[in-house]
Amino acid sequence: MKRSLLVLTLLAALLSAEGQGIKPKSNPWPEIQQQMRPWTRWWWMGNAVDEKNLSTALSAYAAAGIGGVEITPIYGAKGYEDRYIDFLSPNWMGMLDFTIKKAASLGMGVDMNTGTGWPFGGPQVTPGFAASKLIVQQYRMPRGQLLKEAIEIKDNTQQKAGAKLQAVTAYTADGQVFNLTDKVDSKGQLNWQAQGADAEIYAVFSGRTLQQVKRAAPSGEGDTLDHLDKPSVNAYLKRFDQAFAGHSPCVRAFFNDSYEVYGATWTPTFLKEFKRLKGYDLSDHIRELISKDSLSQENGRLKSDYRETMSQLLLENFTQNWTNWAHQYKSITKNQSHGSPGNLLDLYAAVDIPETETFGSSHFDIPGLRRDSADIRNVDPDPMMSKFASSAAHTTGKTLVSSETFTWLTEHFKTSFSQAKPEAERLFLAGINHIFYHGTTFTPSDIKFPGWLFYASTNMVPANSLWPQLKGMDSYFSRCQSLLQSGKSDNEILIYWPVYDAWSSPKGLDMPMKVHDVDVWLYPTEFYKQSMLLAKNGYSFDFASDHMLATAKADKGQLVTSAMANPYRTLVVPACKFMPLATLKDILSLAHDGVTVIFQTLPEGVPGLSNLEKNNAEFKSLIGGLDLKSLSNGLKGIKWGEGEILVTGDVQQALSFKNIEGEQLSKSGLKFIRRKLDDGKYYFLVNHTAKTIDEWVPLNLNSPSVALLDPQSGDYGQAQIQLKDGKTWVKVYMQPGETFFLQTGDKKTDKKWVYLSKPGKPMSLDQNWKLHFTQGRPALPSDKQLDHLVSWTALNDTAATAFSGTGAYSRTFMLPAKIRGEYVLSLGTVDETAHVWINVQDAGIVWSIPFQTRIGKFLKPGKNTIRIEVANLMANRIRDMDIKGIPWRNYHEINFVNINYKPFNAAGWTPVPSGLLGPVQITGYNR
Repeated sequence: MKRSLLVLTLLAALLSAEGQGIKPKSNPWPEIQQQMRPWTRWWWMGNAVDEKNLSTALSAYAAAGIGGVEITPIYGAKGYEDRYIDFLSPNWMGMLDFTIKKAASLGMGVDMNTGTGWPFGGPQVTPGFAASKLIVQQYRMPRGQLLKEAIEIKDNTQQKAGAKLQAVTAYTADGQVFNLTDKVDSKGQLNWQAQGADAEIYAVFSGRTLQQVKRAAPSGEGDTLDHLDKPSVNAYLKRFDQAFAGHSPCVRAFFNDSYEVYGATWTPTFLKEFKRLKGYDLSDHIRELISKDSLSQENGRLKSDYRETMSQLLLENFTQNWTNWAHQYKSITKNQSHGSPGNLLDLYAAVDIPETETFGSSHFDIPGLRRDSADIRNVDPDPMMSKFASSAAHTTGKTLVSSETFTWLTEHFKTSFSQAKPEAERLFLAGINHIFYHGTTFTPSDIKFPGWLFYASTNMVPANSLWPQLKGMDSYFSRCQSLLQSGKSDNEILIYWPVYDAWSSPKGLDMPMKVHDVDVWLYPTEFYKQSMLLAKNGYSFDFASDHMLATAKADKGQLVTSAMANPYRTLVVPACKFMPLATLKDILSLAHDGVTVIFQTLPEGVPGLSNLEKNNAEFKSLIGGLDLKSLSNGLKGIKWGEGEILVTGDVQQALSFKNIEGEQLSKSGLKFIRRKLDDGKYYFLVNHTAKTIDEWVPLNLNSPSVALLDPQSGDYGQAQIQLKDGKTWVKVYMQPGETFFLQTGDKKTDKKWVYLSKPGKPMSLDQNWKLHFTQGRPALPSDKQLDHLVSWTALNDTAATAFSGTGAYSRTFMLPAKIRGEYVLSLGTVDETAHVWINVQDAGIVWSIPFQTRIGKFLKPGKNTIRIEVANLMANRIRDMDIKGIPWRNYHEINFVNINYKPFNAAGWTPVPSGLLGPVQITGYNR
């Protein structure tokens, strides 16, 4: 009972839109709570887990600053089959229960994949519940003759899988269409003749994709689920009901990975559901439906109706159904909707925590940030793609929106924390506020280095040589997320997503909205181009679906999408060809009630074939009733009830006309996102440029106080501000790679921020270092006395070249009487992270560009000591193992591959630079 009450309390907190945390009176930072820390996807390889090693692993994760784990069982390591545990067996459920209790004792949370590997499927998915596909066989029938061959599925595999005939349609050469389904007998014989002209016969079968669960764990193998069919989903979930035996497992959230159900273009009830939703018989249009390269607008309209039906079935029968099921167990759902053949916004919005993902790495202009083309995939994560998930959260008032983060960020064993940081910040800027590392693999203690590893992850595991300093990055992300989860999103513009323009393409059949296909369905659109332009000019926005607009309201001239969401100042409709009649009516109604609506161009008509003539006539009548007047050059508009409708090719012109400004701070090169609090706002500022930004930047508000909070160190102070032109201007000094939060409002902090814009002469510390290796593999190199700083690979020591681990640099230095307001230690180039002690006092972990930290409070006049523990990458140790032929990878399924999905081998690598390379300097700054 106590655990159930705990889960209910957690559920209420997570679904609250406020989630502001508890702030000690003396500190502006919120108290760090469980969901504010980064979590990690936790692979159970072969489910070869046990209580002792689970306890050890969770304790190590908690000590490193990880807030929770997301359990995903997958294939196992060869040779350890006797340790495997069948998924959902009593033994497995015992391990889950132990994990949840142990995690709770450490202040951690637990999420659970509702399956193994991906996508959902398994032994409970019998052929009748497996993912389906449309199969159409064609026959030619001369007039006046009977079809000699039987109409039955020809593919032997599909025969065995139970493919069923669902419809038979004849198209005659003189343009007639006949539904012949009831003319086919039990033996497949067609009892019909084409009288007036030759005919083409199209036979529709409900076949099976035959896709198996990818990367399945023991007892998770089997067919992929039919997500479009409610009985299939219920049958799939029944296995979990049986394992749970009526009791909640007390996981925080059930998780579903990205929709990767390949070729699932059908469900056995599709014809019936299509007629229910669209009002006409799809079997009369099979020839048009399966056309691949047609440019016919009518075919495009038909396929729009087909794709909309798929979207609705996926929403109703899987997403909403699965979420309702999870709520019965007092848990919530976390779903990656991207890749689905449906409206991403509605699918994301239907779950409790929308989740996006990053795949590959992005280019940043930050000087010194390594991005070797040989070590990255040719994929750039797109922030606009992430905004589909965050928009769904913001418009519905959800607190959390998460991300599977750093998937294939670089080649194995070459990912540095400094590379991870700006990638995560791009997610934060897109509205994501809870990171899940991709990821961590459970490894028993008796498995030799590097332990068990998953083939596509950044290896956030204790065996990673960077692990001893992971807490530095975890603390940074925790501070960022503590503020980004506070209050509500503060975006002023809502942008309509014209999904029907994409759905109306006459090419292809289903249309999965994949992360890897954004160049097809997203990039060419005005929706994307206008979004990018608005972001560049400092505007903040979310995306809205047709359904979201249908439920939105006007309130005092603003657009309200949910009682829990922050209202929007205007609705922008980018250029689109198609818009449902109902959506146009909803938009005009919002305008009538006081909302300003900006059309880039007016839409042409309705999508689809359903009631086309009637709907289009009414649509054009409504558009024609907009008696637009010229307001300025290129801008037309009309008062519409209490609101206004504006039409212009230049959306920013209309925004300026309504005095809606973007944040001018973006002109400096800074990127930002805002959160609205009861008593002010948070601005998250990011410098991803190549320059130091040392200037006054304006905020779109008038605040009597602005506090500056540094998420790297946890330091804070009152910022310098001035009032000009009705706006608060803030003094900002940010080097490339730095981030800060600004907190506006009436409250003042108890100290001033010390700006680093008046440097004295730097003191060089590049010589006379002692280097002592403290921990690592394969063996500790001997101590070194360094006249100058060089990479460990340049020490003419084979042990140091092959070494992955930690080396401690130490020396003394003299400091004259302290006369500066602050002192900064700059480490120059660090490969890869550094933990600093000054005079035996912990001065923090320096793990990212610009590799510097404030140390004034640790210094004293005269003699000082400095110790810097530097950790390098795993790469050189793995290289040495592969050169020597030491076995370390032997898994079932995909085994272990490189970034190009080829067999992995590091023997040909060049040793990567390691250690402290400098220049190391201490610089004093006047106040």
